[in-house]
Amino acid sequence: MERHQSNNITAFILVGFPTYPELQLALFPFFLIIYIFTVTENVVIIVTIKMNILLHKPMYYLLCSLSVLEICYVTVTVPNLLNNFLTQNKKINFFACMAQLYIFISLACTECFLLAVMAFDRYVAICIPLRYTVIMSNTFCLYLAVGSWVSGFAIAMSKVIFIFRLSFCGPNVINHFFCDISPVLNLACSDVSLAELVDFILGMIVSLVPLAVIVFTYICIIWSVMKISSSAGRRKTFSTCASHLTVVAIFYSTTFFIYARPKKNNSYDRNKYVSILYSILTPLLNPIIYCFRNGEVKKSIRRTLSIKATCSQPQTVTL
Repeated sequence: MERHQSNNITAFILVGFPTYPELQLALFPFFLIIYIFTVTENVVIIVTIKMNILLHKPMYYLLCSLSVLEICYVTVTVPNLLNNFLTQNKKINFFACMAQLYIFISLACTECFLLAVMAFDRYVAICIPLRYTVIMSNTFCLYLAVGSWVSGFAIAMSKVIFIFRLSFCGPNVINHFFCDISPVLNLACSDVSLAELVDFILGMIVSLVPLAVIVFTYICIIWSVMKISSSAGRRKTFSTCASHLTVVAIFYSTTFFIYARPKKNNSYDRNKYVSILYSILTPLLNPIIYCFRNGEVKKSIRRTLSIKATCSQPQTVTL
């Protein structure tokens, strides 16, 4: 708090997507529909997993945790973006900016760990299936999921503490639609070398360690799948990993483009547009990818929706 009092900056201005007012109004329903659809589809997945006992498995518990994360992802950025589309007041309080920065980084770190845990789950299911129920018990699965969230938020806290201690004396314009690391560091008027170093080291740890786990597990999975004699059996076994691999590829390709470089760089507009992909579109696409590639989830969703439709129909009582 004392450090912040030496700053001249009490609020930042989020540039967002500057364009004509008419186009701003046109972008509002576009992002609103994306937000509503993202929250809805992830809620449907959570409810479906909870209501269908056949989905009470570690794989789907982890998918449920990922759906909660995706809802948080879009909620921390999109509502403020929607407000900026409708109003000319694009200011965000200093503490609100730091809070948004912290929560967003925490969710990104948590997703890295969750994707690694989901890869480990597939490794156990395919490589050592006879011990799957013993290793991936409900208790151990809960520990892995909670550990991913705790680790993600703890590492993000270490990052944000060093950013919070920086001095900001102007300008206060952030060329982004939310408070992200690089645009915020660009505005610091004190030495950011320590904050950059801490962020870089922790960023590499939280990115490369889970990625190494994912790569190792899939090497083992591919080795086990190649031992299956029938081609149909190989396809069926590896198809259970296809959706997870797709999500991993989208997540890491976009995050590495933005974060795997020094943080105090010019905040080019292309970075801002790429950020839309991993902060808004990826949470929208992930549930679709998992549902379309997983027949068990699709059947359960249809069953859940049909039950709700039946319950909502008025009952006729014959006297």
